[in-house]
Amino acid sequence: MTENAQRGPILIAIAREAIERGDAGAGPADANVPWLGEWGASFVTLRIGGELRGCIGSVEARRSLIEDVAHNACAAAYRDPRFPPVSDDELARLQIEVSVLSAREPMTVDSETQALAMLRPGVDGVYLEYQDRASTFLPQVWESLPHPLEFLGELRRKAGLPARFWHPDVRLSRYTVEKFG
Repeated sequence: MTENAQRGPILIAIAREAIERGDAGAGPADANVPWLGEWGASFVTLRIGGELRGCIGSVEARRSLIEDVAHNACAAAYRDPRFPPVSDDELARLQIEVSVLSAREPMTVDSETQALAMLRPGVDGVYLEYQDRASTFLPQVWESLPHPLEFLGELRRKAGLPARFWHPDVRLSRYTVEKFG
């Protein structure tokens, strides 16, 4: 199996072990795999029966990938404010998806029209910042919001802004993900 083909099962195992242990410490899945020690940013998405059950992540690399995945897995399972903590009964039914993010790339835009023209549906994850507000959508969100205007509108709402808000101080950046599930 190639290193890339091994990444998915290893990352999913790290997330599952962290959730089952209930802590973000690196478990047995961390065995001598050099790329796990490199800094990385990840999101862990949990579903039960296809329905969202938790999703927490990091948009910037601030720790090793193994630490980031374990931390975000526990946070998605037990600290996502939209859901109660995952119960023991739910553990066996959890579907786990790990997304490893690329570095963010600033988008130089002066208007909403420019921003919409630059977005790559199905490819870009987008991070929006305005004053003290920020939000992000992974590229997977394009599946439920396929139109750029709708995607950007919901991203602004997530940041607590009106859907059609634009200001010269809005900053956008994009990233891609390597998704495993």
